[in-house]
Amino acid sequence: MASFKLNINNKQYDLDVDEQMPLLWVIRDFAGLTGTKFGCGIAQCGACTIHLDGSPTRSCSIPVSVAAGKKITTIEGISEKTDHAVQKAWIELQVPQCGYCQSGQIMSAIALLTTNPKPTDADIDTAMQGNLCRCGTYQRIRKAIHRAAELI
Repeated sequence: MASFKLNINNKQYDLDVDEQMPLLWVIRDFAGLTGTKFGCGIAQCGACTIHLDGSPTRSCSIPVSVAAGKKITTIEGISEKTDHAVQKAWIELQVPQCGYCQSGQIMSAIALLTTNPKPTDADIDTAMQGNLCRCGTYQRIRKAIHRAAELI
């Protein structure tokens, strides 16, 4: 066990956990933020995507020790009232079907729009590859990213 100070959604957490524990489980089980989902455990599906110092990161595959001293943002930290442009677009266009993958999809979409505020379809496809949706809502996701770009 080791003691870590983590900045998650601009809140400090002092946690005693194994230094090799995946960040995903620290976020969910110790910080109590369950919006970030477990999908595959090998960083292939994107359900566990968070922002680590602003970069989209698969939290299932990195140990908590890597995140110490960095700014961690989860889906809960995007906005307090679901009023981020990406969240508004997701709701307006009714993107989710089952919704399980959507927090990871939204985190990746926000990262894309932060670096590319007017993405093309090709830009979106490239940025979102690796975020899997078993329900196949990819067309709605692309439309919502375009809509969010208009709202920003």
